[in-house]
Amino acid sequence: MISQDLSAAPLPLAILVGVDLGYPNFDAGLEELGLLAKTAGMQPVARVVCKRRAPDAALFIGSGKADEIKMLALETGASEILFDQSLSPAQQRNLERALELPVNDRTLLILEIFGQRARSHEGKLQVELARLQYLSTRLVRRWSHLERQTGGAGVRGGPGEKQIELDKRMIGESIKRTKERLGKVKKQRQTQRRQRERRNSFTISLVGYTNAGKSTLFNALVKARAYAADQLFATLDTTTRQLYLGDAQRSVSLSDTVGFIRDLPHGLVDAFAATLQEAADADLLIHVVDGANPDHLAQIEQVQRVLAEIGAADVPQILVFNKLDALEKSRWPLQLSDSFEVKDAFSDTGKRVERVFVSAQTGEGLPLLRQLLARHAQAPSAEDSPQVSEVLA
Repeated sequence: MISQDLSAAPLPLAILVGVDLGYPNFDAGLEELGLLAKTAGMQPVARVVCKRRAPDAALFIGSGKADEIKMLALETGASEILFDQSLSPAQQRNLERALELPVNDRTLLILEIFGQRARSHEGKLQVELARLQYLSTRLVRRWSHLERQTGGAGVRGGPGEKQIELDKRMIGESIKRTKERLGKVKKQRQTQRRQRERRNSFTISLVGYTNAGKSTLFNALVKARAYAADQLFATLDTTTRQLYLGDAQRSVSLSDTVGFIRDLPHGLVDAFAATLQEAADADLLIHVVDGANPDHLAQIEQVQRVLAEIGAADVPQILVFNKLDALEKSRWPLQLSDSFEVKDAFSDTGKRVERVFVSAQTGEGLPLLRQLLARHAQAPSAEDSPQVSEVLA
């Protein structure tokens, strides 16, 4: 199935490609890939969706579909092809030869966005590490200088190293250096964390799917001016502020973290371990959900999966269904606070947690959220916190 976006835009123009392999959560409209492309500074001009039982080993898509995409690129003037799934290095290379255009996948697109948005020293290091790890498997893609170098002075005959071997070693050394620098940053974070623990500080982390409104909610709660926009990955670097809760008569530390996304590259999960550690070590998570998004249930599932991967699955959490203002009044819940069953990411079990409906834009529901946060902050321990019982009906 091929559909064209009629709205013309300045270069670079991109064609979006999605292959339905029968897996759940397939984005038939390629809406999220389109948002990623726009966030990275590209304009989607056409979308191609096809069904396959399994990916083609050489091209991921069939040769016939590749010919269609090539013709579509000529018609639309597209300068890049973006795939919604991850491609192997060989598939990427073969597609570029067949289409005679740059071909990139969802993983690289996310890496590019992170590279554009990282501001702090730690954030830049994390993005650089993920980028190097990705490129280390892709050196076969666009190198034209892979012939063996001749031996240097003092070498009798004997071929030298292949250029690709030199490149791999250089990238390997860069990865090692970047990991060492990130290790130092992680130690600094651990020191800061221990200082907070000595001060008996209660820590809360905002987590959620990208573009759920975390930064807007963060600004509304602490009266801060963290960057917030209606786009994917508007905020990458963790920001922490003090939040005073009148009902608890104490201040707590509130952190805004990077947003999660479907099929988040594992390299980014690993590289952002120091930043995501804020969530794993928090006393409470505010899981922000875009309540106006029709796919919010799938997004909750994706966030729970990443939380499990970073060791934060057991941290108490409050579900905050945001963007109440984007819903028609007829679709508003009868009450702004109830409970919601959150399923375990890797089993059929689940637990019920507190849920509150808010609008970070208008302030609707925020007083109720503050009351819930105060109750958690007053609890003497995690075991005594007001997390809703798993057997609650």
